[in-house]
Amino acid sequence: MTGDTAWLDEMPEIYDRCLGPAVFEPYARHVAPLVAELAPTSLLELAAGTGIVTRELVHAIPDAVITATDLNPAMVEWAGARVPEARWQVADAQDLSFPDATFDAVVCQFGAMFLPDRPHAFGEVARVLKPGGTFLFTAWDGLQYSELPALFQQAVARAVDGPEPDFLPRIPHGYADPDRIRDDVSAGGLDLASLERVVLRGRAASAAHLAEGFCCGTPLRFQLAEAGDPMQIAERVGADLTSQLGSGPVEGELAAFVVAARRPG
Repeated sequence: MTGDTAWLDEMPEIYDRCLGPAVFEPYARHVAPLVAELAPTSLLELAAGTGIVTRELVHAIPDAVITATDLNPAMVEWAGARVPEARWQVADAQDLSFPDATFDAVVCQFGAMFLPDRPHAFGEVARVLKPGGTFLFTAWDGLQYSELPALFQQAVARAVDGPEPDFLPRIPHGYADPDRIRDDVSAGGLDLASLERVVLRGRAASAAHLAEGFCCGTPLRFQLAEAGDPMQIAERVGADLTSQLGSGPVEGELAAFVVAARRPG
């Protein structure tokens, strides 16, 4: 597990508390009804993280059997306690242990960007989907199109000496080419059904929450550790953002692609 995908035990709580409302919950609420329209009885979620989407899926399709997975054991342990209605297990999206044609639908919110070999992973999705089943996933557009993460990136660049930390533009916001997404989906043996750019608004409790979330609740933490104490850097970044945005809640537009693909048959 590389620094771009590693997690420490305390990170899921910070991630969920600080970044959930700011960047992930708006798309969870958008995606869950789309999945419910498919009326799946068996559903696999990949890169489920702290269960932000899982929780929405449980409410949207209460009769479905939901298997929620993540590569990181710390995430699975934390999310399993929070959303016990799903079946939780550690799983690598690029090497799924499930039999062929097991699931009606597969969901992955903001996990595709972390996959080293997306065509192969999408091929694994195609394999475990039933013929005609749907894969629905989201991927961030370029960092400059999401206001709060973009402001954070500018502030963290000012807060550290040396090269600008590149985790956010390189990984979470590094899969922002629709043509590349289409090619990878096709290479994985799936038929693209739709690719829509969706703009929503996120809300953080404060600028300091946003800084803590990105600095200490994501793998950016390991890159920042090379420049100093991530918590101290988070405090500097939070103070910088608060001077710009104020001490209360902060809001901003987010932009992402919502992709649906189907297994032929």
